[in-house]
Amino acid sequence: MNSINRCVLIALAPLLALLGACGYNTIQTYDEQVNAAEAQIKVQLQRRADLVPNLVETVKGYAKQEQTVFTEVAEARAKLAGAVQGGNLEQMAQANAALTAPLGRLLAIAENYPQLKSNENFRALQDQLEGTENRIAVARQDYNDAVNRYNAYIRRFPQVLTARVIGKGPRPYFELQTPGAAQAPKVDFSK
Repeated sequence: MNSINRCVLIALAPLLALLGACGYNTIQTYDEQVNAAEAQIKVQLQRRADLVPNLVETVKGYAKQEQTVFTEVAEARAKLAGAVQGGNLEQMAQANAALTAPLGRLLAIAENYPQLKSNENFRALQDQLEGTENRIAVARQDYNDAVNRYNAYIRRFPQVLTARVIGKGPRPYFELQTPGAAQAPKVDFSK
């Protein structure tokens, strides 16, 4: 190595050490983990939205008079699919919550039709939907864990400086948007 290259290397060594200690690479790694976890939520919500039409069609064959519920489910499912395509986490959470109520009514309808409950396709769809609900919960937890790790890391010194320089800020959590979840259920035994 000639003396000029050696001088350049010696001059750049502190800068390289500073860049390594500033957390840039770790910020990028954690940011990508959040992105991957967010993508998993989208996949599971899309899976849920895709299962709903099959479930509706199966129930329709048995419960033709329940048209209002079918319409509500179809509208809520379309909103969820649109929110997933839009990619906004808050809109996805709201659309997911909006689908829960009519979907619950759809499944309640099945209780009134014993032949539907025993239908193999309906049971398989119901099992897939239940599995998807579990996958959504796991994906949401994984996402929130990744966001927590990322947000905590970029708040530490000196990473906070690096994050500001490269324009990285805190990421939002994926929170449940369940109507009435903030209120405790009322139990009335007087009836």
